[in-house]
Amino acid sequence: MKEQLNNGISRRSFVVGGTAALAFAGIGLTGCGGGDTSSGSSSTSDGTSTSAGTLTAAVAYDGSDYTPASTSQALPLAGNRHVTEALYDLDLSDYSAYAALADGDPVAVSDTEYEITIRDGAKYSDGTDVVAGDVVEAYTRATVEGGMYLPMLSFISSVEAKDDKTVTVKTAYPFSLIKERLSLIRVTPASMTNDELKVHPVGSGPWVYDEITETKLTFSPNPNYNGPYAPKDTSMVWDVIKDDTARTTAMTEATVQVMENVPADIIPQIQAVGATVDDVQGFSLPFLMFNTKKAPLDDNRVRQAFFYAIDVEKLISNALSGQAATVKCFLPENHANFHEASTVFTYDPDKAKSLLSEAGVDSLSITLDTTDASWITALSPSIKEDLAAVGIEAEIRESVSAALYSNYTDTDNPEFDVVLAPGDPSVFGNDPDLLMSWWYGDNSWTQKRTQWKGSEAYEELHGYMQAAVEATGNEQQENWNKCFDLLSEQVPLYPLLHRKVSTGYYQDKLDGFKSIGTTGVSFIGVSSK
Repeated sequence: MKEQLNNGISRRSFVVGGTAALAFAGIGLTGCGGGDTSSGSSSTSDGTSTSAGTLTAAVAYDGSDYTPASTSQALPLAGNRHVTEALYDLDLSDYSAYAALADGDPVAVSDTEYEITIRDGAKYSDGTDVVAGDVVEAYTRATVEGGMYLPMLSFISSVEAKDDKTVTVKTAYPFSLIKERLSLIRVTPASMTNDELKVHPVGSGPWVYDEITETKLTFSPNPNYNGPYAPKDTSMVWDVIKDDTARTTAMTEATVQVMENVPADIIPQIQAVGATVDDVQGFSLPFLMFNTKKAPLDDNRVRQAFFYAIDVEKLISNALSGQAATVKCFLPENHANFHEASTVFTYDPDKAKSLLSEAGVDSLSITLDTTDASWITALSPSIKEDLAAVGIEAEIRESVSAALYSNYTDTDNPEFDVVLAPGDPSVFGNDPDLLMSWWYGDNSWTQKRTQWKGSEAYEELHGYMQAAVEATGNEQQENWNKCFDLLSEQVPLYPLLHRKVSTGYYQDKLDGFKSIGTTGVSFIGVSSK
């Protein structure tokens, strides 16, 4: 997995001098970040070194569903990675898999059967032992019919408890990415109900949720954690600050050590106080999603016209200050499995008009539903203007993310037209099959949102996807290439651009911090100085 995304990390830093440097040196890391984070080192009773401080972050996304087996919300996903464990977890800085709850690699019984031993002495934060039955229940929760994770785990035939400490995993066919995919199955006590897990998960990870509110997450070390990433700090606080200006203030006033999602035009301000900004080209993207059952959007020529009508380079330059790349494939160009698709959209209003004419569309009025994420709302005015130039009149309807889906797309008879929203399934992993399974698998995205399931093109795509996961090497890549070509032609949901993820942090206040190319922040293995 390390080779699947060759993350180009561009580091920007600025060492200030004179008055600014003196002012920064005099700022204590207190306030909304949770107090003084530079209180020096101490030792626990067993002699383990601890920095005895507080890790702090200003995060850009919110969320209310913390269910480890099914959430797709950015903030709960990031928080749960610190509180819960899977048998194997991913280092999101390079997508390498490492043994988390497992004690070493899977032992192959055959090409389609593996045995995995749970780490000796693994306990939840409430003091109860982690047992194989918990893993089985976690798998069951993650693979309920219609579940969002099910398409990404469909290669698994069964998960069974051989004994209290041994799990047997059987696959439907040989599968080379078993450790990476098992990271989706976050293990929690089988005795907890889904309602309990939704609001306050308990896990065996290095951190424990102390409090979860709409504006703040607070954590403390798990006293029973015996894995390799035991916290050295006494607490961790994430302030939920969706507003870019407020999040920037928290960073420039040093009330937090890390700022998620630094807007491109704010980078100089962050640098000016001595912080580092990393720009990581990842999979993060804004997509256009169409109601493919609603005429004339049921015609792929009409859907393609939207992409030819929009001046993406202008969006990148004006709204994102150059911090993104144009799309030549479903995958970004720095992905190891990149293949230039058969259809590459460039700004071509005449082509857009021609496609609309071919489809018998003289004029079109649509509602463009968007989320309220600041960088998405920055794109929508220019998109509206470009669409109008080719005869597509768009009325923008802005909603918070959860409301957009619950009110307009996930209803019994969805009547929406087109959605502009952010997405990034690379928070789950980065192989092409996983990324495609998220949006084009047999789940809510194709059943209710695009309503693309059951179409001829959907069936064709799934044939190529299945052939790819059962193959290796060139044969696997050739089938993925067919997927990328088909998606570029059909565009039921397709990226407008691939965005760089910019993270700001005080390098001199943290040990081991790495920026990631997806939503969220990671403090696994990180300590304050």
